[in-house]
Amino acid sequence: MEAVLDLLRETVLSPWVYLVLVAITAVDAFFPAVPSEAAVITAAVLSSAGGQPNLIGVIASAATGALIGDHISYAIGRGGGSRRLARFPEQSRRRAGTEWARRAIDRRGGVILTTSRYIPGGRTAVTLTMGAVRYPRRRFLVFDAIAAVTWGCYCGLLGYFGGLAFQRDPIKGVLAGLGLAVAITLALEVVRRLRRRARSRTARR
Repeated sequence: MEAVLDLLRETVLSPWVYLVLVAITAVDAFFPAVPSEAAVITAAVLSSAGGQPNLIGVIASAATGALIGDHISYAIGRGGGSRRLARFPEQSRRRAGTEWARRAIDRRGGVILTTSRYIPGGRTAVTLTMGAVRYPRRRFLVFDAIAAVTWGCYCGLLGYFGGLAFQRDPIKGVLAGLGLAVAITLALEVVRRLRRRARSRTARR
């Protein structure tokens, strides 16, 4: 375990750590298999133990990468998704679902975008859909900036204060921070599924 911790410290003490965080969080926005939350929280935990990497730098890197990645996902949806959606037959279920998504995004696009940032996989689906239905770029930028900054603060502070609680044992701090992040993510996913089921039951009635 000490060898693992030493390797982590060498990695996060490198001046390239901020660029690595930007890259990881950017890729995770359109390829959810990359664990961006884990990377940001781990860097923040080690920041609380020795002051490096800089916490503000960690948060800024996470927010910047998230913003870049979300815009790449939006561009992918806008480029290919919009043409695909236009091919759906007028009376098809897919076209009806698309129109429903378009109306929902028009009414509550900002809320949907900011909350989906905390749901792994959900943020990718939302940004792709927003691009596909051609949600206005400027509004997307504004709300996505809010989502990226708040998400960066959430992950950074979660790891930092989790690390402070385990200053004498940084490994436990990393594990505690990651465990809490996973627990919160799962809780959000459970709430989302329960709400979706409730809406489905209401629609059937």
